[in-house]
Amino acid sequence: MAQKTVLIVYAHQSPGSFNAAARDVAMEELREQGYRVLVSDLYAMKFKASATREDIIGDLKKPELFQYGDETMFAWMEGRLSEDIMAEQKKVQEAELVIFQFPLYWFGVPAIMKGWIDRVLTQGFAFSLEKMYNHGIFKDKKAMLSFTTGATQTMFRPDGINGDINIILWPLQNGTLHFCGFQVLPPQIFWSPAHVPHAVRTAMLEGWRARLKGLLAEKTLTFAPCELFDLSFQGGFLMWPTVKEERECEPYGLTTGHHLGKPLPPDNQISAESAGECCAQAECWK
Repeated sequence: MAQKTVLIVYAHQSPGSFNAAARDVAMEELREQGYRVLVSDLYAMKFKASATREDIIGDLKKPELFQYGDETMFAWMEGRLSEDIMAEQKKVQEAELVIFQFPLYWFGVPAIMKGWIDRVLTQGFAFSLEKMYNHGIFKDKKAMLSFTTGATQTMFRPDGINGDINIILWPLQNGTLHFCGFQVLPPQIFWSPAHVPHAVRTAMLEGWRARLKGLLAEKTLTFAPCELFDLSFQGGFLMWPTVKEERECEPYGLTTGHHLGKPLPPDNQISAESAGECCAQAECWK
């Protein structure tokens, strides 16, 4: 059996950080399990965050109006992307699992990691209108977020001052990972490690190590499959009316994003307990 590969995309400036410790635990545990572990240490690599003309080698297709998405798609097709982008795309191609390890900055990823997303996940390589969401290019791969917060867990509750963590995670987990086809594992959230005793931080890391032992066998998060939508420009990519009718008596919406005006399904973006419900319903609505 071929050795499986995991890619850790890591963004923290300090080798003494809790994020570095979480990265190291993942590297150690996964290697012990026989995985080949690749690490993209973005700050150490001085990875360029900005998406610019320099990402394309050679002439532009439409120099009169630079369209980054279109030009990088053409460059990817012709092998003309910059060397750093092509190196990262090769890692993604080889990986069965991609783990993003980072501190939560302003309710999102650090700028350098956002640059990795913008520059590496190019159109054609990572997605297209024909290949997206559960039909996406990376549908046979898994991905997950592993991150630290500055705020406490209670601050990210629906009644907490920061609001529901599920809503905060929706753009990244649905709009980026699931959009590219990834099967998204529940996130690993380290709540406010900078403000807890050393023993608690140690327990957090041991919990992460224990989870890693069965990580690839975990259920993935639930998202609304493409079958629930009219995937045409004429239909506006809108949900089929029958879907809403079928959900009329249900207490919750389908997902955090597709809530249908109902209460959000509890912990839809941090727990996989309801995984499979949307897919099962999709079979009925085809």
